[in-house]
Amino acid sequence: MTSRLPVSLPETVSTWHAELQLGFARSGERTVLRENRHSGPLRVQKALYPEGDAVCQTIVLHPPSGIAGGDHLAIAATVDASAHAQLTTPGAGKWYRSGGAEATQRIDFTVGAGATLEWLPQETIIFAGARARMETRVALAADSRFIGWDILCLGRAAAGERFGKGRFDLSCRVDRNRQPIWLERGGFSGSDPMLASPAGWAGATVCGTLLCTFPELPAQAAALLDSCRTTEPADQASHGITVLPGLLVARYLGDNSEAARLWFAELWKILRPACCGRPAILPRIWNT
Repeated sequence: MTSRLPVSLPETVSTWHAELQLGFARSGERTVLRENRHSGPLRVQKALYPEGDAVCQTIVLHPPSGIAGGDHLAIAATVDASAHAQLTTPGAGKWYRSGGAEATQRIDFTVGAGATLEWLPQETIIFAGARARMETRVALAADSRFIGWDILCLGRAAAGERFGKGRFDLSCRVDRNRQPIWLERGGFSGSDPMLASPAGWAGATVCGTLLCTFPELPAQAAALLDSCRTTEPADQASHGITVLPGLLVARYLGDNSEAARLWFAELWKILRPACCGRPAILPRIWNT
């Protein structure tokens, strides 16, 4: 079903309030996009099947291409039992300088019994002067599977811009069977000493986190760690990979968002067969 959600604000307001609600279900051997509801400038145009019926790929589109002060975006996806969904984005997300109002983005994923979700967005760029809040929550069943990452860029490095002013807050929580396995919160301003401190960003401008969890991980953790540690970022940036109870975590800290994304893609190639039972096939949209 594709439909518009009710518009909660007048169409004439100068800020965007946008929502996207997706639902995936298993129908025989096929994963189908059973629900596709939206309001405001958030869209999924159609379901794609680049690797056959079992995996439904969707590309989340935000036509304005950037989030300005006062904008509020909400993305929710439910993956029903035994379905397999892959979500990605066509390009970098951008949070623009704000005149004072805070912008927000909330992501809520629910993954049912035996289901799989891959969340593989491209990088997020925080412009100097942005006031932004980003929240992500993933609710997993006892036997569901999840691979996801985020790459955060402070300032537009190519333009020589540093994140010298503004504010950014983020939180990420992953629950399995209603118990937290990952909980991270952070917040900083452009003048925050932690951006330069060795205990914080150490002067870097790009930070990335990859998370992978699946029921068989504890038994495969040692072998997967050995395999993942054979690859490293092309720019030799600071990085690390570890396994927590039920969760593999990879971190990047450097100055090159492309190097971070390519490294995560290499890790995904190693992790996807173990987590999802399928070889890695790069989304075509990344090459456009």
